[in-house]
Amino acid sequence: MQQPISRRQHVIADYTFVASAASAPSAAGFAQDATPTTLSYVLSGTALASSLLTRAEWGALRVMPYKMHLALDAVSSLTALSAPWVFGFARNTRARNAFLAMGVFGLIATVLSRPEEMPKYR
Repeated sequence: MQQPISRRQHVIADYTFVASAASAPSAAGFAQDATPTTLSYVLSGTALASSLLTRAEWGALRVMPYKMHLALDAVSSLTALSAPWVFGFARNTRARNAFLAMGVFGLIATVLSRPEEMPKYR
């Protein structure tokens, strides 16, 4: 399968995920529940740090290979998908559905992104 999202385009998915995860507690209405709220901020911060450290056009430090970035995106997405049950907030439908949406979005963006590394000296 030809993945349609280039490395240069992947940043759009990254920063959309960062903003969505950070705003999810208030936007989806589960800010009063500490566990999913904290996890939302952790996922957002992790995605932001990963983006800033990735060897790609948008990376600030460019020390982490793009393929590792994609692997971390997959782990974050799987964490979001399993979090409601693993962390015990599956009965909170707003939080559960927000995490399922974050996980699905992240997995789709990861699977559809081409794993093309940026040249080391650019």
